[in-house]
Amino acid sequence: MKKKILFGLLAMTAIAANGQETYENANLMKPELTGTARYIGMGGAMEALGADISTISTNPAGIGLFRSSSVNISFGLSSQQDVTTYGSDHKTVPSFDQAGFVYSMRTNSNSFLNFAFNYSKSRNFNQILNAVGNLNGSSQNKLTYNKFASNDDFLYFDKDGTILSDYIQFSQLDYLYANNINYEEDADGNGTFYGYDGDAYDMYRAQSGYIGRYDFNISGNVNNRFYWGLTVGVQDVHYNGFSDYIETLGNSTVEVMDTRKITGNGVDIKAGIIFRPVAESPFRIGLSVSTPTWYKLTTSNYTSMSLLNSGVSQELYDPDSNESYEFKLYTPWKFGASLGHTVGNNLALGLSYEYADYSTADTRVIDGYDYYGNEESYSEYATNQHTKNTLKGVSTLKVGAEFKPDPALAVRLGFNYVSPMYNKSGAKDGTLDSYGVFYQSQSDFTNWEDTYRVTAGLGYNIDRFNIDLAYQYSTTNGKFSPFYDYADNMNTDCLPNNNFEQCKVSNKRHQLMLTLGYRF
Repeated sequence: MKKKILFGLLAMTAIAANGQETYENANLMKPELTGTARYIGMGGAMEALGADISTISTNPAGIGLFRSSSVNISFGLSSQQDVTTYGSDHKTVPSFDQAGFVYSMRTNSNSFLNFAFNYSKSRNFNQILNAVGNLNGSSQNKLTYNKFASNDDFLYFDKDGTILSDYIQFSQLDYLYANNINYEEDADGNGTFYGYDGDAYDMYRAQSGYIGRYDFNISGNVNNRFYWGLTVGVQDVHYNGFSDYIETLGNSTVEVMDTRKITGNGVDIKAGIIFRPVAESPFRIGLSVSTPTWYKLTTSNYTSMSLLNSGVSQELYDPDSNESYEFKLYTPWKFGASLGHTVGNNLALGLSYEYADYSTADTRVIDGYDYYGNEESYSEYATNQHTKNTLKGVSTLKVGAEFKPDPALAVRLGFNYVSPMYNKSGAKDGTLDSYGVFYQSQSDFTNWEDTYRVTAGLGYNIDRFNIDLAYQYSTTNGKFSPFYDYADNMNTDCLPNNNFEQCKVSNKRHQLMLTLGYRF
């Protein structure tokens, strides 16, 4: 049936202020274990042991333990387990992961001043998610209907009868559903809103891209007892996402396809120290702190809808929408503590702990420039409150060991535990008075649980050359929801329940890493 409603993207093109959404922000901030093959093979537990270029972005003082200059380059192969590919998506992808150097200068017989640069991928977005479940009479189109039914003031008619809305709680999804599903007119021109029952959903999501880090470091070694370091990091975001959501409504099938791209840059500063409390012992203690990453990002999407009625494709009033906007994201502070110890020249042991409270992430609206041309922004209250209630502090524990049965050969093992970033009751709330909702083109969300990583590696030295191999297996379980029950959120008994079946999902990943190095 042809729909005659034109829903209000009027404000979307007129409002300059912008924001972002908690779950997409969390995807950008998710911690990962990346670095050289040696660093990964030891589970990343090298913040007190140092002398690996990957510590440049975790504890910069680790660069102070270098006593000779070096250069490294790393390549990887990542494969996701138990997923089905779609189109051109691949579950196994190669990558160029790291390249850097350290220049070490002796300042006296026991002290050094070092300079370093390292490029690495701090975040690999490649992931495929498949989720299916029963809707039990709920549906995505009921989200839009419930918004209409809960407050008639959200809508108004212009002089030619077009229905518009200036309220930022109405998303791009609402625009598509209102145009094509929720509103019908009878032969006399009388319009009625409907919310249609759904039977089942099927979601396919694939994302790709990375965050590249460019780290610049200065560090020092004072009498082989105290080590210090400072790193300035620039991050470069390249995210691409695609989703295909299908739900059945009796004899009809609705499909919503969405592509999203996020690009931008950020900067942060890290500082760290390592010290040996006992002169006669190689035991070391490390401490580090990192400022927020101050991001400025641009996100854009193209979203389209199609409808099959009894197997016949139906013409839609307005089948697509697209938007692009800028926003700022300030990630939380990070704090780290670590221990390291060596036994002769054969055994190295490391233990590291890091904490970051992701509930304090600050989403900021860009609202113009001051008299001097400086960009101005302010914290978006609704989104930040939602982030506070949805995300939480994350603890990362890393344990690693390296054993050398021969001076030229090293065997490495590591383990990580990462606590959940999401509260179990967290949900993507589309009723917030937020520009993140206003530009929303997807309603699904996944609350991921604990992450476990097991690593292993081998290293071999040939004169000044070294070759290192590492393997990493990581697993995270989660619960997928196609949307949120807005009826409950609105605290009203007059709206239909929108209760669906959650789908248990997992992200199991295998990674191989090769690092080539040279000391000079």
